[in-house]
Amino acid sequence: MMAVPGGAQGAGRPQPVSLRQAFWVWLRIAALSFGGPAGQIAVMHRILVEEKRWIGEQRFLHALNYCMLLPGPEAQQLATYIGWLMHRTRGGIVAGGLFVLPGAVAIMALSWIYVLYGRVGAVSALFFGLKAAVLAVVLQAVVRIGGRALKTTPARVLAAAAFLLLFFVGVPFPLIVLGAGLIGWWSARAGGTAFRGGGHGASKGATVADAETLLGEELPAHAKPSWRETLRTALLWLALWLVPVALLLLALGPDDVFSRIATFFSTMATVTFGGAYAVLAYVAQQAVEDYGWLTPKEMLDGLGMAETTPGPLIMVLQFVGFLGAFRDPGGLSPLLAGTLGGLLATWVTFVPCFLWIFLGAPFIERLRGNAAVAGALSAITAAVVGVVLNLAVWFGLHTLFRVTTSVAWGPLRFDTPVLTSIDPAALVLALGAGYAVFMTRAGVITTLLATSAAGLALYSLGAIR
Repeated sequence: MMAVPGGAQGAGRPQPVSLRQAFWVWLRIAALSFGGPAGQIAVMHRILVEEKRWIGEQRFLHALNYCMLLPGPEAQQLATYIGWLMHRTRGGIVAGGLFVLPGAVAIMALSWIYVLYGRVGAVSALFFGLKAAVLAVVLQAVVRIGGRALKTTPARVLAAAAFLLLFFVGVPFPLIVLGAGLIGWWSARAGGTAFRGGGHGASKGATVADAETLLGEELPAHAKPSWRETLRTALLWLALWLVPVALLLLALGPDDVFSRIATFFSTMATVTFGGAYAVLAYVAQQAVEDYGWLTPKEMLDGLGMAETTPGPLIMVLQFVGFLGAFRDPGGLSPLLAGTLGGLLATWVTFVPCFLWIFLGAPFIERLRGNAAVAGALSAITAAVVGVVLNLAVWFGLHTLFRVTTSVAWGPLRFDTPVLTSIDPAALVLALGAGYAVFMTRAGVITTLLATSAAGLALYSLGAIR
C-alpha cells in the first residue's frame, strides 16, 4: 500500500502518513467543497498540491483532464483518482465517498423541507433569491474554467464551436467530446501546441514539480494490474451498479417510477460528458421536458441547494429523483418514496464514477507524457467551456423570463425568451449577484446567502409572491 504524505517538510519529499490520517484530510476537503466543480477543484489543488504536496502540478492536471473526459462529476472523480493513486482502491473509495456523503445528507434534508414547506411564502422567497444567484455562479464557472483552458486561439474557437453546436443545433454531448478529443489528438500528433495546458482548478502561482511530491514521477505498482485484476474490478463495480437496476426492472416493470429513475440516471451516467454542468444541462432537458418530474424553476431551486451545500454540484440529481418518486409514490407514502427515489438516483449516478476511475486510471497513468493523449484531453477541457456556457444561457432564460418559446429555422433549434415576460425582481437580484461575484470577488456562499436574504426582503415588500 502506498502511503500518503502528511505535508510539506523542508525541501525534500513529504513524509508518508496512513490512510486513517489521510481520511481527515479528505473529510476537510469534502467540508470545504462548495460552489460547484470549479471551486471544488481549486480547493483540492490548494490542499493536495500546494499545501500537502501529495501530487505535483502536471500529474494533477493529467488526472483532471482524464476526469473531464469521463461522464459525470469531474471533481468527485478527481478525488477518487488521487485517493486511488495514494492508497489503491480503498483510498479511492474513501476519497470519492467522503466527497459525496455531506452533500447527500444535506440535499436529502433540504428536499424534505422543500416538499413540506416550499410553498410557504418565506421559503419560496428564499429559493427565489437562490435561483437569481445561480446564474452569476455558473457564469463565474465559465470564466474560471476558460481562464485555465482557453490559452490559445484554437482553444477559444473550439469552445465557441461547442456552444454554438449545443445551443443552436442540439448536437449530443458525446459527439462534442469525441470531436474535441480527435481535434486535440490530431493537433498534438502533428506537433502543434494549441491544446496544451490544464484544467480549471490549478493555481496561477509557483508550480509544484512532480518530483518534489510524495508520489513523485514514478508509476505506482497498482497502476500495472494483471488482466485478472482488471476483470475482477470490472465485474465487481458493474454488479454494484447494474444488479439493483435489473432487480427493479424485473420486480416493478419498466414503467414504474423507480425503474425509470434507475434506468434514466444509469443512462445519464454513461452519456453526460463534460462534467457536472454538462450533466445538469442533460437532466434539465430530459427530466423536465420529457419525464415531467419537475419544472425548470424547481430545477433551479435544486441547483441552488446544491450550490449552498458541500459536495458535488451533481447532488442536485438526488433532488430530481426525490421529486420524481414523491409525485408518483405508488403504494408508499410520498416522503418515503421520495427518499428512496433520491437515494436510488445517487447510487446509480456515483457507482459508475468509481468504475471509470478504477478501470481507467491505471491505463491513463501509463500514458502520462504521451503528447497526443494530453492534447486530446486538453481539447476536451476547452470544449467544456462551451458546454458550461450553454448551461448558463439555459439558466438565464428560465431565471429572468417567465415565458420562453422554441424556434426552428432550418437545422437550427433553440429557445428564445419572450422579452415582455422578463421578471424585474429576478433581474435585479441576478445583476446584484453578478456584481458581488465579479466585482467585489465575494464568495459563492456569501453571494447565495445575500440573494436569499434579498429575496426575503422583496417578499416582505410585496415585490414577489
